[in-house]
Amino acid sequence: MIIIPAVDIKDGKCVQLVQGKPGSEQVIIDNPAKVAKKWQQLGAKRLHIVDLDGALGSGENIHIVEEIVESIDIPTQMGGGIRSIADAEKLLEAGITTVIIGTMAIDNPDTIEELSTKYGSERICVSLDSKDNKVLTHGWTKTTDKTPLEYAQEFQQKGAGLILYTNVDVEGLQNGINLQPVKDLIENTSIPVIYSGGITSTNDLEILSGINTPYVVIGSALYTKKLDFKQALKYQG
Repeated sequence: MIIIPAVDIKDGKCVQLVQGKPGSEQVIIDNPAKVAKKWQQLGAKRLHIVDLDGALGSGENIHIVEEIVESIDIPTQMGGGIRSIADAEKLLEAGITTVIIGTMAIDNPDTIEELSTKYGSERICVSLDSKDNKVLTHGWTKTTDKTPLEYAQEFQQKGAGLILYTNVDVEGLQNGINLQPVKDLIENTSIPVIYSGGITSTNDLEILSGINTPYVVIGSALYTKKLDFKQALKYQG
């Protein structure tokens, strides 16, 4: 299992929101590139980047992303505001290892097939953010009528190389995880699943490791020091 620290960017700073809601910042740190470098120095093998301004349609942080890519030499995965093939290509060409596509994938599934054919499946990840077992889009403001598993199986056929599953019911609350949805995804799809949402303790990591979760993203618990990164790395294979 690979432990992936999150660097969420808003207004040019590294932040952590509660339930993705603007104005709920519980952590604000200047210089996201410096934060990214710190995670690499502490032993991170991969970094998760989210452009919250892009996701919320309030701008973009491509210059910050470029600074992060230049400051580290571990693989990066990034999402937030990728609304077109051109947006995805800009990030891939800027050095992002894997782009994470949510709303665009749901609205136009063929874009996943096009991008995976051109750049390789391993560089294309579909983001499935779920509340009450239904996938959300447009920065968690719209609800679809399909489950994460239904979409995951569809995008597997379209050539996606990874699925990022975020459980919005528990994300940012630091109260632990809801195991069953991610277990269903891992058992019923053949592409790797990245889990995100609610990871708060080493017990959560032990549970996720027990169902062979390939990747986990941790944000708020690391920044608020509820979970020690060195302790988390003990679960990294």
